[in-house]
Amino acid sequence: MNYFPKSIFLLVSTLLLLSVNALGEIQGEYVAGEYVIQFNDSVSVQNLQQVVEQTQRMNVEVKSLISSHSNMIVVQRSMLENPEAVLKELNNQPNVKIAEPNYIYRASLLPNDSRLTELWGLVNKNKSSGGFDIDAEKAWDITTGSRDILVAVIDTGINYNDPDLKNNMWVNQLEKNGQAGVDDDGNGYVDDIYGYDFANMKADPMDDNNHGSHCAGTIGAEGNNGLGVVGVNWQVKMMALKFLKNNGSGTLEGALKAIDYATDKKVNIMSNSWGGGGVSETLREAIERAEQAGILFVAASGNNRSNNDIQPSYPASYDLANVVSVAAIGSRGELASFSNYGKKTVHIAAPGVDILSTGKSGLMKMSGTSMATPHVAGVAALLLADNPNLTYEELKQKMYSTAVQTSALRSKVSYGIVNAYNALTNQLPPPDLNDPNNWEWREETLSTEHPYKEGIDESQTLTVPGAQKVSVYFSRFDTESGYDKVFFYDNTGKLLGEMTGPNNDSYSPVATGDSITLRFVSDKSINRYGFDLTKISFVK
Repeated sequence: MNYFPKSIFLLVSTLLLLSVNALGEIQGEYVAGEYVIQFNDSVSVQNLQQVVEQTQRMNVEVKSLISSHSNMIVVQRSMLENPEAVLKELNNQPNVKIAEPNYIYRASLLPNDSRLTELWGLVNKNKSSGGFDIDAEKAWDITTGSRDILVAVIDTGINYNDPDLKNNMWVNQLEKNGQAGVDDDGNGYVDDIYGYDFANMKADPMDDNNHGSHCAGTIGAEGNNGLGVVGVNWQVKMMALKFLKNNGSGTLEGALKAIDYATDKKVNIMSNSWGGGGVSETLREAIERAEQAGILFVAASGNNRSNNDIQPSYPASYDLANVVSVAAIGSRGELASFSNYGKKTVHIAAPGVDILSTGKSGLMKMSGTSMATPHVAGVAALLLADNPNLTYEELKQKMYSTAVQTSALRSKVSYGIVNAYNALTNQLPPPDLNDPNNWEWREETLSTEHPYKEGIDESQTLTVPGAQKVSVYFSRFDTESGYDKVFFYDNTGKLLGEMTGPNNDSYSPVATGDSITLRFVSDKSINRYGFDLTKISFVK
């Protein structure tokens, strides 16, 4: 049986898409016939005659200007042309620095219709029995946020009329108090009061999907107002930058414009619960411009259950100093079943399962690395509220060095679970007594064949006489993800959990008692390395 089908979630877009797998080199979805072009410095997009000469030579139609300082335009060619051939032609044109597809990005969302009665990610009432949260309750004794801190929520928009969000919305006062239909602040956008809608190129960034409002509620639903939910910050300012449409999809064009807009407005933090497309040099450069402006860029690692160290997910995987890649955990500190991970490239984890927050028309629960990302962006905003002089490097250092490390995340993320109180107090978390890495241990050797054979169903029991708890350690673990598995049982036969896929440097679930049984089952298809078990940890 296939425990995890190869294709689980389908998102339907109204945009015309091409099958990127058939194209070979191009990775990710993109708008058919549209390309983002960046000129060399010798051509200025402000010089209309120069642009006309260049585009006539390339036989393209100009769709839009990204922004004045990026020297980039979006162009259109026939959708019937081979995009690889078009890109080769465009990149070989004189004065073209970069030409790439107008990639499509999607909200990193896994919807869930069930509801919660409490915000476990902020205050977990089951903490004494093994639950996890970000220690918001203790953090709020130090600060509850500040409306001097500005967070750009780059997403599907925000329901800025929601009673829990409206008082924490950023407002462009020049436009609000100016003349309708006039660009009162001279930034190139008319009537951009709460932000802007780059998906539909209009001023009103009202959420028509739920996703952006949900993320905004986690960052900054107003606290102590007797309504609905509370965010990580009771007070903050949130800018609504919509580039994802009501179906959850958006383009590289929209992402670039949103990021440049936020950079120009000098936000403190960008929260990015979206991903997709391929490696975009222009997107990388936009995030780098944000870095040069001192802005932290928090991004969802993705919901594909994959290792970003091996298969990067963008924008979270850009190797830029201001990027923080976020994985999702459940209420007991375990990596969420859908979450991407990566010991080197996924930096920190946060609550992302069954998260209650605001939607476009009321409270709702969602799951995904999308929901984890605003927890981290919210903690960064709290840190700035407490000390507005912190740089993005210092924000990262505080969150990383004080994150709570667990055995479940040891090989999955670089640091651990974000903790607001620890970060505010520079307090290093104490050793986790439930982490087998902190227990006594002895050498133990148990390995599969390398590679293992197909159709295996074998069990092995390991015992430590007198032990109260045991767990085994794998120095190397690599099976066909979702299909070839190791199941773990305690001495009563109770199933404790399973491992599959790449899990080097990992501990098994903890068994109560003096023994643990491993059952390795493989199907009749792909066979990988297998595993090397090298020690057993225990508590007596």
